[in-house]
Amino acid sequence: MTFSRPAEDEVDRLVAAWQQERPDLDVTPLEVLSRVSRLSRHLERERRAAFASHDMESWEFDVLTALRRAGEPYELSPGALLRATLVTSGTMTNRIDRLAAAGLVTRRPDPEDRRGVLVRLTAAGMHRVDAAFADLLRRERELLAGLGQQEQQTLAGLLRTLLVPFDSSNGVAH
Repeated sequence: MTFSRPAEDEVDRLVAAWQQERPDLDVTPLEVLSRVSRLSRHLERERRAAFASHDMESWEFDVLTALRRAGEPYELSPGALLRATLVTSGTMTNRIDRLAAAGLVTRRPDPEDRRGVLVRLTAAGMHRVDAAFADLLRRERELLAGLGQQEQQTLAGLLRTLLVPFDSSNGVAH
C-alpha cells in the first residue's frame, strides 16, 4: 500500500529552514503552533468578510452574539458583556453607545439595581446578528470541508486540550 505525502505548506518550508540553520534546536512546536497561528489569520480574514457582508464589524458581532446567546429577553448588564468579550469598561461603554445609536441595542434601567442598566438586543440587532452568524457558519463549514466529521471532532478535542489552561486562568466565559 502506498501513501501519498500531503502537500507541503509554508510551515514545512519554515521548519526545514530552521532545522538547516539550527540543528541543535527542537523546532517541532513550530509544526503545530505556526500552523495554528497562520490558520488564525486566515480565519480572522474570513470572519471579517462574513461580518462586512452584513455591514458589521467583528466587535459588533462579539457584543451582539453575547446578547443573543443570553436567551430571552436577550439582555445583559455591561459587566456581563465585559466578561463575555474581554474588553475594558471604557471600550464597552463606547461599543454600547455605538450599537445603540445604530438601533441594534437599547439600554434600560436594571430593576434590581437602581444604579445599573441592562443592554437589550433590538429586533434589528437580532436580525443582523442571526444573518451574520448563519453566514459565518456557512463559511467555516467550507473551510473545514477537507476534514471528515471524525477528523473535525478529533481536532476540536486536541485544540480544547491546548486552550483549557488559558481559558481557565483568564476567567473566560465558556
